Order: sequence, then structure tokens, then C-alpha cells
Amino acid sequence: MTCLVACLVLVSSCKKFLDVNENPNAPQDVTANLYLAPMLHWMVTDAAYEGRHIGRYTQNWTLPAATLGTWDRMGYDPGSDNGAQTFRDVYWSLGKNLIDMMTKAEAEERWDLLGVGYILKAWGWQTLTDLHGEITIKEAFVPNKTEFAYDSQEFAYEEVRRLLGLAISNLQRTDGAVDATFLSVGDKIYNGDRTKWLKYAYGLLAINLSHYSNKSVYDPNAVIAAVDKSFAGNADDALLTYGRLGNDDSNFMGPRRQNFQNYRQTQFIVGLMNGTQFDNVVDPRMTRMLVPAPDGVYRGLDVNVVNYGALTTAQRPNNIWGYDANITAGKPTTYLFDDVSRFPSMTYSQLQFIKAEAAYRKGDKAVALDTYRNAISSHIDFVNARNSDNGQLPSQITSSEKTAFLNNTAIVPVLASDLTLSHIMSQKYIAQWGWGHYETWMDMRRYHYTDVDPAANGKQIFRGFAVPTGLYGDNGGKVVQRVRLRYNSEYVWNRANLDKIGGLAADFHTVPLWIIQP
Repeated sequence: MTCLVACLVLVSSCKKFLDVNENPNAPQDVTANLYLAPMLHWMVTDAAYEGRHIGRYTQNWTLPAATLGTWDRMGYDPGSDNGAQTFRDVYWSLGKNLIDMMTKAEAEERWDLLGVGYILKAWGWQTLTDLHGEITIKEAFVPNKTEFAYDSQEFAYEEVRRLLGLAISNLQRTDGAVDATFLSVGDKIYNGDRTKWLKYAYGLLAINLSHYSNKSVYDPNAVIAAVDKSFAGNADDALLTYGRLGNDDSNFMGPRRQNFQNYRQTQFIVGLMNGTQFDNVVDPRMTRMLVPAPDGVYRGLDVNVVNYGALTTAQRPNNIWGYDANITAGKPTTYLFDDVSRFPSMTYSQLQFIKAEAAYRKGDKAVALDTYRNAISSHIDFVNARNSDNGQLPSQITSSEKTAFLNNTAIVPVLASDLTLSHIMSQKYIAQWGWGHYETWMDMRRYHYTDVDPAANGKQIFRGFAVPTGLYGDNGGKVVQRVRLRYNSEYVWNRANLDKIGGLAADFHTVPLWIIQP
């Protein structure tokens, strides 16, 4: 009996000791909805992180320096994880957290949360394979493994569609414990509205299907059908909102985060908007998206020239915040680059451009023209909205400016027969400038960067784009096609499997992806 009492006292003491180690402010077991917010943060913010690098492949911007940068020359940084933030977040920030959230959601019959989980998983594989090509999917979360085989990009694309099918079927359900209030706790994009997540799933499906444009299985009707089930207007845009309550609650591209103080716009984007590439028609968005030099002229930097070339101090483009030097948090900026500018993951305008391309390729130029016009119109509204997020510097684009621009035949042809892919893809580039880095780079690779549009009197698909004259040394004269896989995991721990896909070759980053090949 004495022994029994002693045991009970011991158990009670142990229980009290364990209670001391339970932090009510950081519980070890959380409800399923609490997993969601950090993962949505990375789903949106990863593009801004990677934009520092792939945004230089696509010539969104450049970094003036005494020597030409590796990324401006379509290269990479050896022995570095630069360009691998998405890799880290898909396998780690989402990783087991996403698995746990989905397991709990399914057990509790929270089909709306489970559907968002399937979207996150599909987004991860879609984005990762578009960046890197072959990636680990089947063995990604198998326990006790130290080496991981890579799956083909063909499999990755199929897996994305399978996951989106599951997302759609779950988000269509209203039974079980579907609850907008519960979902809204972690849903910092749509505040628990599963119908908007359903549209997002169809939008991601449209993106997946549109990338098959160089293959015989490309189905423009399927692309159009997916877009038509996705966003119905700018109100459906997937935007992350910031409260500026802390570093991670501020836009990654804003002054508070101090990530973009040295980035300058390029000649390419300025040429698309200042009339150079569109018959001397100046785009009203230019003065609301881009920034002038101190002398008031809108210029871009030449990616082939060190520093600012022969430009005088007054002629040098300001940084993307609109200043000639660094600034601190709270200063007014422009467009997407304010501390509280809402940052997009997917937009109505973007999807309309995808539909316009599909309709054009199908041969339905009437639908293509109508959709193309709508895509530009909605992006003008998007620009105004982003410049209103915190009362940024530029004035709003007026209705008369918008109408005049859309009625200019150099921008929007009167006849459907006069519309070209060069119109569609060059304007899509403008609409995705500054945020849509994944899709922009895929577009440029699909059209081999400098493809010419025969229907556009010899104009390039991306008007005015030029491959850097001094490509990175390891390229062997070839353009970049993929980002090398994350150095501090794959090149340190998984070299045997990397070797099987050619990943140890110095020019691996120039090997074309499966999806862009015939």
C-alpha cells in the first residue's frame, strides 16, 4: 500500500512537472485552421523573394553595379541558396505543416479547409517544377530517408491536376463541418470564402493547362473553360493584405523590409510603356507603375552596361520606390512597392490574358480580342487599386485616360483579324510586371525569349526584349531555362540523384524544361 501511494505521488508530481512545460501561448497541438495563415503568407510572398533573381532573367529590373550581375547575365550564384526560397518553403514551411493541417481537416470533415490544402499542395508542385524542372514528389515526405529521387516534370504537371481535382471537389461540398468562420481564422486572403478558393483552383488549373502550348496535346478549349470558371472580376483577385504591425506583416518589396532599395527598372519595360514598342502610344500606367529619373524623364537601365553607363546623375532612374537613394519605412512610394501594398498571387487580368492567348491559338480571334481588351482594362483598374492601398504617390488613371488608351488601335485593334500574339503577350508582361515572376518567366521560355510573331510584321512576341550580350560563363552561349535546385540540400546531400538528371553539369540551368518542348 505504501508503494502504491508512493507511485501515485510520483505520477502526480510528474504530471505537474509536465504541466510546467506546456506553454498556453505556444500549444504543441493546434486546431487545423491555425496552420493556414503562415502557409498562405509564403504562397504569396515567395514570388517577391524569387523576383529578386528571376525578375532579372525576365528584365523586370536590374541591379546597377561595377560588374554585371550573374542573374542579369542569366546565370546563378554557385554555392548559394539564392533563387531557392520556394524550394525551402514547399518542403519545409508548408511540408509537414500542410500534411498535418489536411489530415486534421479531413478527420473533422472540414472540406473547405481541406480544399484549400489541396490548392496549396498543387501550387507548391506547380511553382517548383516551373522553376527547377525535375523535383521530388513521391518520396518528398517519406520518413527516415536521406536521399530522394526526382520525379519527371510530366508527372509533376499531372499530379498538380490531380490535386486540383480534389481541391475542386472538396470546395464544392457544403456538408460536414464546412464553416466560413472557422476557415477565416487562418484565411488571410479570402476571409473564409470557399467559393473564391474554388475560383482560385480553376485559375491554377488554367495556368497549368496553358503551359502545354508547345505540345500537340495543348487544348485551348480546356484552358478557356477553366478561366471561365475562375475569377469573374478584380474583386476575386488573390491579394495578401499587410498591417505593418511587424516586419513579416509588411510588404517584402516595401521600404521597411529593405530588400529592393537598389533595384532599377530596365530599358525593356520602359520601352513597352513609353511608346517605343507600341507606335508612340504612351501607356498611362507608366507614370503609375514606373518611376522617373531626377530630371523627370522615364528611363530604364541597359542590362549590358555596368552601373549607369553614360547617364548623368540627373538621368539615372530612381529606385523602384521612386527615390535616388535609400529611404525608411513610412515614406510614400508607388504601385506594389509600398509597405502595405496588397500583393497578388493571382489576378483576374492575368487569367484574362491566358484566355486571350488560348482563344487566339484556337483561331477564335473575336473572343481573343474582346478578352484581350478586358485584360488591359482590368489591369488599369488593378493599378489604380494598388496605388490606393496606402495613398501612394501617383495620381489615379482617369476614366478619360483609360478610354483613350483602350480606343487607340495601336494598343487594341478595331478588327479581330489585326490582333496578334505579340499584342497579347507583351501586354501580359506589363500586367505581371513586378509580381507575376513565375508566370512571366514561363511565358518567355515558352516563346524562347525572342520568338518573332509573323502576324505582327516581324515584331517579337515580347517586343524589344534582347538576350544579354554577355551571358554567364557556364551557359556556353545558351539562355537560362531553369533555376538550379537548392544548394544546401540537393548539392550537399543529394548529389547522387542530382547526377541522374544531369544536375551536376555546369550548364544544367540551360537545359530546357519538358513542358516547353514539343
